[in-house]
Amino acid sequence: MKYYLIVGEASGDLHASNLMRALQHEDPQAEFRFFGGDLMKAVGGTCVKHYRELAYMGFIPVLLHLRTIFRNMDYCKEDVEAWQPDVLILVDYPGFNLKIAEYIKQHTRIPVYYYISPKIWAWKEYRIKNIKRDVDELFSILPFEVDFFKKHQYPVHYVGNPCVDAVDDFRKNGQETFSEFIAANGLENRPIIALLAGSRRQEIKDNLSRMIEAARSFPQYQFVVAGAPGIEPDFYKQYIDSSTKIVFGQTYRLLQQAEAALVTSGTATLETALFRVPQVVCYYTAAGKLVSFLRRHILKVKYISLVNLIADREVVTELVADGMTVANIKKELAKIVPGGSGRPLMHSEYDRLIAILGEPGASERAASQITALLKSNHKA
Repeated sequence: MKYYLIVGEASGDLHASNLMRALQHEDPQAEFRFFGGDLMKAVGGTCVKHYRELAYMGFIPVLLHLRTIFRNMDYCKEDVEAWQPDVLILVDYPGFNLKIAEYIKQHTRIPVYYYISPKIWAWKEYRIKNIKRDVDELFSILPFEVDFFKKHQYPVHYVGNPCVDAVDDFRKNGQETFSEFIAANGLENRPIIALLAGSRRQEIKDNLSRMIEAARSFPQYQFVVAGAPGIEPDFYKQYIDSSTKIVFGQTYRLLQQAEAALVTSGTATLETALFRVPQVVCYYTAAGKLVSFLRRHILKVKYISLVNLIADREVVTELVADGMTVANIKKELAKIVPGGSGRPLMHSEYDRLIAILGEPGASERAASQITALLKSNHKA
C-alpha cells in the first residue's frame, strides 16, 4: 500500500520514522512519500519537502512567512491528490495538518489518519469539530487523551507512547560509559548537566542564554547543550560561551550521562523523565506577565510539560513566561542536583510516570491497527 505522511518538526520525524519501519514489517510492499526529515529519509521513500522548510514558530515569524506557508500548503494538497495514497497519515503539527485534512476530506476519497493527535485539550478545543469532520481515525500516544475525546463522542486508539520505544531501543544498544562519552566529545571529567533548549530557533533564542547564565552558579558541573536537528552550529555561537559545550545528534547519549537537566517544554521533558534525569522545565516568552495571565485564563490545562500532564500533578517544576528567570532557575536546579532536597522525590515520581505509560511497542501497535483498518476498508 501507499502511505503519505506529513510531519513538521524533529520529534515528528523521529516518531514517523519508527512508524514507517513498523508499517514495513506489517506491509512489506509499503511505499512512502512524505513531508518529513532525515530519519524518515533513512527508512526510505520520497521526501517531498524537509520539515525545516515548514517550521515557523511564534506570531511574528509566522506572519513574515505566510506566503511561504501557504505555498507549501497548496503544494502539499496537490501532491497528495496527485499521488493518490491508500492513506494520508498526519503526525502532530496541527496548524498545517488540519488544513490538509480538511482539503483532502472535501476533495478526495483518501482516508485521513492522525498519529500523535493535536493537543486541543490544552487550547483551541473548538478544533474537535474539524477533527470529527475530517479525520477518519485518530491514534493517541497520551493516556489521558482517551477520556478527553470520549467526552466529545469521538473514539480514539490509544497505542502507547513512542518515546518509551525510542528510549528503550537506545538503552538496549547504549552501554556507553561516562568516560567513553566525555572522551568522544572532548568534554571535561566533571558531572554533566544537560541543556535542552528546544528544537526551534525562537525557543533557543529565548531560553538558552538564561540557562547558561544560571549555570555559572554551578562551577562543579559542566553544562552541555543538546544541539537540535536542523539547527546549524553557528546559530548557537551567539548564545553560548567558552565554558559551555555542545553536542549534535547525541541527545539520548547526553541524557544517559547527565546528573540533571534544564529542558524547554515539549517531547524532551518526557524523554528526560524516561532516562530518570531530574529536570527543571524552562520556557521563557516575551511579554511574560501577559502570557502568564493568558495561561491562567485561556489554557485548559494546569501544566505545560508532558511529564506533569501525564502524571496529573507537579512532578517537575515549570518555570514559564515571567517565572522563567535566572534566579528561579538557580533555585530550582539546586534542589535536583545530587544532594538536592527534591531529587529523591522526583525519582520516585518518575517510576510512577513510567508505569502509567506502559510497555514499549507504540509504533508496532499503531502500524498493526492502521494496516488492519485499511484492509478492512478495502474489503468493504
